[in-house]
Amino acid sequence: MTWQGKVMAIPAPKQRKPNKSRFRLGLFSRSFLLLAGLMLVSLGAWLQVFFSMEEGPRATQMAQRVTTAVSITRSALVYAPRSVRPALLLDLATKESLRVQPREKTDVLEPLPNSNYWNHVAAEIKDRLGPETHIMWAVNQAPGVWVSFEINNDQYWLVFDREQLGLTAGAEWFGWGATALLLALIGAAVSVRFVNRPLAQLAKVAQQLARGETPSLLPEKGPAEIRDMNMAFNRMARDIRQTEADREIMLAGISHDLRTPLARMRLEIEMSNVTDETRQAIDEDLGQIDHSIGQLMEYARPAGAVPEQGIDVSSVLRDLYERERSHTESLGGALTASIEPNLYAKISAHDLKRIVSNLIENARRYGRTPADDRAHIELAARQQGNILAIEVKDHGTGIAPTDIQRLLRPFSRGESARTGVSGAGLGLAIVERLLGQVGGQLELISHPPGGLVARIEIPKVRVRNFQLDTDT
Repeated sequence: MTWQGKVMAIPAPKQRKPNKSRFRLGLFSRSFLLLAGLMLVSLGAWLQVFFSMEEGPRATQMAQRVTTAVSITRSALVYAPRSVRPALLLDLATKESLRVQPREKTDVLEPLPNSNYWNHVAAEIKDRLGPETHIMWAVNQAPGVWVSFEINNDQYWLVFDREQLGLTAGAEWFGWGATALLLALIGAAVSVRFVNRPLAQLAKVAQQLARGETPSLLPEKGPAEIRDMNMAFNRMARDIRQTEADREIMLAGISHDLRTPLARMRLEIEMSNVTDETRQAIDEDLGQIDHSIGQLMEYARPAGAVPEQGIDVSSVLRDLYERERSHTESLGGALTASIEPNLYAKISAHDLKRIVSNLIENARRYGRTPADDRAHIELAARQQGNILAIEVKDHGTGIAPTDIQRLLRPFSRGESARTGVSGAGLGLAIVERLLGQVGGQLELISHPPGGLVARIEIPKVRVRNFQLDTDT
């Protein structure tokens, strides 16, 4: 017999709402990005204010430098003998980076850039040297800051390097700004890490507590608020562990104290002189009580630890299928399966068996076909995108869609039209609680009168991370 069994036609699930994006920023990332954004805005505003405050004084300073250089150059050329003027001009060009060239009417002129700074510089120079002074950005396509002056009715240009008169270079400011921003971001990261570390520790131990594990103790030190919170959480964790231990002891005692009298009652009934019909009815009632006690113990039992590595879900389901198939056939029902190979997920094998066996037990008890009063159950497991979908389908009368959410609550049972039997109403609650430990979910899909599909979804693990021995 193959593991796949018969391929069953399972109704398509209801149209599911698209999942929201799973990309979520943590508190550390949000705090860091907030501080980084504020720092960028403040740095940009500070630079803008600084440039605005620097522009006016620097323009005045550069204009004063230009007028001083023009005055000194004019005086030197006026009072220097003609024989030494070439040497003087060469000396100004090599040592002071000042070039003097004759001004011609045919010169091709390029005006200064239309910016507040250069307009301010030009206005200051004209105010000091006279309104007839010309200040150009280039003459005959030769770059520089060209300032005109006159000596004995002869026109000249005095050429300055742009770097000498311009504002501080952008690359230099960018370097200093990037350094300051980097240091600020490092400080912000350290500060946010220091603030968020207690919250990260609290989230970690809270997850441990939610999984049923014994949480690590939080450090009871640090700021008063953090210390008080950690002390309260540690006390709460101790109380929860004590409550869980007391509950297990209490339920174990109840189970023992109830099942022992039940066994005696069964023995006494077998030895009594009651009719076979009465004996069978009493035995069925005692069986229901024993089943309810078993469900209570199952509901109280904590979930197993989530394994670090994924397990072979296909293999676990095949083993469970063989066991449940035999039991179902002994009760007059039928169980078939369609299980895809190489399905992996991070879930305890024991918890997976508890989940699926509860669903199969529900189908056996409540999903009998009205025509022959037998349970015809289909088990299917397959991969769908990033999840593993496991479905248990029966062919009973189904349930009303309005009852689905109610049946997921503990001690809730279906209507007598569907059930016809008694129980504690904990099977689906056990399934939902165990799935919550591994990030899974349960969905009931009803198609009256075509039965009920119990669908569970578990996040998958990539097969490539778990090579089978048969691959070697």
